[in-house]
Amino acid sequence: MTATGVTVAYDGTDVVHDASMTLRPGEVTALVGPNGSGKSTLLRTMARLLRPRTATLVLDTDTDGLALSSRAFARRVALLTQGRPTPSGLTVRDVVEFGRYPYRGRWGRSDPDGPAAVDRALAMTGASELADRGAEHLSGGQLQRVWLAGCLAQETGVLLLDEPTTYLDLRYQVELLDLIRDLADDHGIAVGTVLHDLDQAAAVADRIVLLDEGRIAAEGPPEDVLTPRRLTEIYGIRIDVDTDPVTGRLRTRAIGRHHTRTERLSAPS
Repeated sequence: MTATGVTVAYDGTDVVHDASMTLRPGEVTALVGPNGSGKSTLLRTMARLLRPRTATLVLDTDTDGLALSSRAFARRVALLTQGRPTPSGLTVRDVVEFGRYPYRGRWGRSDPDGPAAVDRALAMTGASELADRGAEHLSGGQLQRVWLAGCLAQETGVLLLDEPTTYLDLRYQVELLDLIRDLADDHGIAVGTVLHDLDQAAAVADRIVLLDEGRIAAEGPPEDVLTPRRLTEIYGIRIDVDTDPVTGRLRTRAIGRHHTRTERLSAPS
């Protein structure tokens, strides 16, 4: 999936400026940047939830993504958005089955592959044991996993995730990041995800797109993008970067005023 020349405006003011990026099969691309930098806006525009002022969207090598019908597009691209409502009166399986809507046709015709796809999606997200529970009784983290299962039930080649670790405790954050890697590595899915946590982005992504004030400031492998100088300049706070001795991944640390308190107290007078 390739988006080029994406410019998006709110109330006549451009908030994303001529952005371009490519999501490749078998790779995870993480969009990072400060609040208000345009991460979610760019992702939602690629999912056709927002109408760009200018953009070209190509799927595979020659399919005009903006010209596809909604149903045809949904067979190729799935999106997990932020802040989905809590369904009432529905089981978890009912919610996940919503992900099969592109295959049912206008008049709700049968979907013979649907039950198996739903079961796979529940298993992949660790939600099989919740299948018969009422969705309104789930915790925020459980519900997030169920919505993700609905996206996986769509069985698309492109998966867009807008802050997917929101509401998840530490265990499920780690498991979700592992699942994202599995989707790319084992299933060849092109994954694009918005993440606030720079360490999570470095751990899961093949490529990182760093946005600043609606513009792409850098794009490439984590070690090329997440440099101390660049992060300090964009986030407006000192950020150190080193290598985690256990995982071998990049590790970032924002240095606030109190991080150096011990050094100040121990300094000779």
